[in-house]
Amino acid sequence: MTELATAPARGGLGHRLYHGETSFDFVGRRRWWFLGSGFIILLGIVFLLLSSLNLSIDFRGGTSWQLKAPGVSVAQARNVVAAAGLSGATVEQLGSDTISVQAYVKGVAGGTNVNLETAVTDALAKMAHTSPNAVSIDDVGPSWGSDITHKAILALVLFIVAIIIYLSLRFEPKMALAAIVAVFHDILVTVGVYAIFQFTVSPDTVIAFLTILGYSLYDTVVVFDKVQENARGLGQSGRYTYTDVVNLSMNQVLMRSVNTSLVAIMPIVSVLVIGAYALGATSLQDFGLALFIGLLSGAYSSIFIASPLLAILKEREPRYANIRQRLASRGGLPAILTPKEAAMATGGVAGAVSGGAMARGGDGVLSPGRTGQAASAPVRPAGGGARPAAGRPGTHRPPPRPRKKGRGRR
Repeated sequence: MTELATAPARGGLGHRLYHGETSFDFVGRRRWWFLGSGFIILLGIVFLLLSSLNLSIDFRGGTSWQLKAPGVSVAQARNVVAAAGLSGATVEQLGSDTISVQAYVKGVAGGTNVNLETAVTDALAKMAHTSPNAVSIDDVGPSWGSDITHKAILALVLFIVAIIIYLSLRFEPKMALAAIVAVFHDILVTVGVYAIFQFTVSPDTVIAFLTILGYSLYDTVVVFDKVQENARGLGQSGRYTYTDVVNLSMNQVLMRSVNTSLVAIMPIVSVLVIGAYALGATSLQDFGLALFIGLLSGAYSSIFIASPLLAILKEREPRYANIRQRLASRGGLPAILTPKEAAMATGGVAGAVSGGAMARGGDGVLSPGRTGQAASAPVRPAGGGARPAAGRPGTHRPPPRPRKKGRGRR
């Protein structure tokens, strides 16, 4: 390879990312990525079977009380509502000074027990040293939550079908399959995290959940677009396997994925830390928490799940299987290209400036040459004229003078 390819990378990870000098083997370490995701998903399924999800009253139905009670802990609020006759209530602290109590207050004929509801309201107001009018009460029927659940499931199914059709037409069915597997990965990871930590699942959570699936696919489509571009270039030369193409593509878009993920996560963290906890905007907590978990899972799955899975599926095709066998029979597979080397190998500006470091082969693909080797052949004039006559340096031989027409010598 060239001096650029053999020289050790200078600087830290940030320097290498910025200058296109990374060559991470994402596909080669796919077992670690799959095992990590599988562990989180399996743990989430165990917690889901043992304790189920912590659904809000919007899905279960019931009554919710909220009030500002600075200095009051969750344990104190739980003891107060239990003394008022409400057992089995879900008590949470939203933000820094807001107490939320949720329970199904069943009365006569399945209605709400008004007396118990009033007793809990008075007890909470007395605890916070405020009037009962300062306690916010919300009654929700279970049919409304069931309707939300059915509509969310229908929206998710239509979303998945539309994505399968689009990716199959835009790319190919195997890319669509890898992307959908990454989507289900994000769904299971998010549900598992909510089951493990018993975060409250509200309608805001469902809205944020559908939003993060779109972001996850956005990042996956960016990676697949680069993979498709490289497969039409370096992949057609027969010198690189499909795994090499996928690894190169992910190294090329790695800096972009990191930047877009950080830019997307920073405002979500601000919503959680400043909005929900510092300023007490409790309505933003469920929405921001689901977005935060989903953005992390989506950024992870697009690189560590979807792309390695795509490489596994494509390597089984006869064409790429033959390329791998042929390269392995010649003494081993090629090293992973860095984005900078790939730019030179495809005849980019960097290769042209390097002074002939890459030489074009008969198949039209640039191959490594001797570093610093300049072209020694003379340059043909633009007009296609003849080459200058040979002679001593610095001399000029004038053309012969034409003979005059006339009679010959007597």
